[in-house]
Amino acid sequence: MGLAYRRRILTPPRLVLVAVIMAIAGVAVTKADKFTIKWYPNGNYTDWDQKNNNSVHVGDWLVFQYTANQADVIQVNQSGFNNCDASNPISNYSRGRSYAIQLNESRPYYFICSLGYCYGGMKLAVVAHPLPPPTPPPSPTVSLAIAGVKPPVGSFVAAAVTALVLFRFLVT
Repeated sequence: MGLAYRRRILTPPRLVLVAVIMAIAGVAVTKADKFTIKWYPNGNYTDWDQKNNNSVHVGDWLVFQYTANQADVIQVNQSGFNNCDASNPISNYSRGRSYAIQLNESRPYYFICSLGYCYGGMKLAVVAHPLPPPTPPPSPTVSLAIAGVKPPVGSFVAAAVTALVLFRFLVT
């Protein structure tokens, strides 16, 4: 009797799984943040951007939460913001109790309440900053060993687990 030889083939589902595992292990992912703003009369939002460390970026979301019929959210230009003037709104959101807007461009955004509360500070200026560059993938452990630097235990464990999963997946 001859020896049985079983050939290991990467079927499409296995190939996809391998690609997904490799992508998770080596690619930095940038996700959008959501900033919830409690938008209430007599609230003062003039320093909101500084309180949030200017950490608003393109792709992030602002979610205004307010009481129906007591507040609205009006997007205006800089002049409308400075003068609490809602006569030429870019957009007007007065229905419901919340409004979400995604900041799609790197620029300042201006919002006011048109029900008289703007003069008391119920206005918000936010600058959407460009996305920071993605963090580079971790350098291979081999280059660390050559440089005489001991790699962190966490990266070794992650590499070992990934190798074990791939080996187990490919063998079965």
